[in-house]
Amino acid sequence: MSDRPTIAIVATGGTIAMKHDPITGAPVPALTGADLVAAVPRLSDLARIEVLEFANVPSAYLGPALWPDLSRAVAGLLARPEIAGAIVLHGTDTLDQTAYFLDLTLASDKPVVVVGAQRNASEADADGARNLLNAVRQILAQGAREDLRGLGVTVTLNHNINAAREVRKSHTNNVETFNSGEAGFLGHIDEDRVVFARKSLRRQTLPLPDRLARVDLVAMAAGSDGRQLRHAVADGAEGVVIAAYGFGNVNEALYDAVVEAIAAGVTIVVASQVPHGRALPVYGFKGGGGTLRAAGAVFADDLTPDKARVLALLALPITRDRQALQAYYDR
Repeated sequence: MSDRPTIAIVATGGTIAMKHDPITGAPVPALTGADLVAAVPRLSDLARIEVLEFANVPSAYLGPALWPDLSRAVAGLLARPEIAGAIVLHGTDTLDQTAYFLDLTLASDKPVVVVGAQRNASEADADGARNLLNAVRQILAQGAREDLRGLGVTVTLNHNINAAREVRKSHTNNVETFNSGEAGFLGHIDEDRVVFARKSLRRQTLPLPDRLARVDLVAMAAGSDGRQLRHAVADGAEGVVIAAYGFGNVNEALYDAVVEAIAAGVTIVVASQVPHGRALPVYGFKGGGGTLRAAGAVFADDLTPDKARVLALLALPITRDRQALQAYYDR
C-alpha cells in the first residue's frame, strides 16, 4: 500500500533485543532493531518501517553520555516530513529516565513511543513483539487525531500508555511493571482500537545544551554521615540530588553536609524515596524539609530521585538561581 505512513524505529538494545546465550545460559544482547521488526510481520501491513541502529547495550549502560546523541538522532528523524512518529526500543532499567530526557528535549509534536520488554526474545511468551506492534498502532492512532498532537513522549508496555514524566518501573520481572502512580495511565491499547483518556498537563521542554551539568545522586540512609555528599562536592559535582526520606527529610549529619555544599556553590535538589507523593518542606527539625529549604535546597515535587537528576542535568546549564530552578520542578 503506497499510502502507508513511515514510522522510524530507533534501537538501543535492552532485554527486548536479548536472547539466551548457550555458553553463559543467560540473556545477552543478540538482536538488531531490524531483527525485531522482521519478527513482527504485521508491522509492514500498517506502516513503512525505517530502522536506525543507535546502540545495542543493556539499558543500565544508557545515561547522560548517550542521551544527548539519542535525542538529536530522534529529533533528526522527526524533522523529516514523511516520518509520522518514532519508536525507541529500550531496556527497562533506565527506560523511564531516557523517556523523560527525550520528553524534555524533543520539541516536535509528533508522537514518540518508548517500548521495551520484560522477557527476552528467547522466551516462549516474550512480550517485545506485542509491545512493538502496539507502539506502531498508537502512533497511527495519534496521527489520525489533531487533539493528540503534542502528547509528548510516552512509554507503552503491556497495553498501557504512560506519560514520560510520570511513569516508573514498579516490578522487577512482571510484564505489568510500568505505571504512572496517582496520575494514572494516559490510555490503553485494546484489540480493536487505541483508547486515550487524558493528557499530561505537566510537560515542559528545555534546550539541549552543549554540555550537560554534572549531577550526582546521594541517598539518605539510616546513620548517613554526609561523606558521600562531601565526596561528590570535592569531586566536582555541580548539583546533587538527595534521595531523602518522607516529605524530604535527612538526619543532622547529612543536613550539615548539605549546608556546606550549598555554601560551596553546589545546587542541592531534594527528592523523596517514597514511591508516591511530593517532596515538600514540611518539618522544622534540623534536617527536616523546612530547614533544607531555608538552607537553599530545591524541592523536586513528585519526581523520583532519578528523574529529578534528569531535569537537573538540563536545567543547571540554564540557571543556578534557586527560585528559577524551583519553577522547573514545580511546572
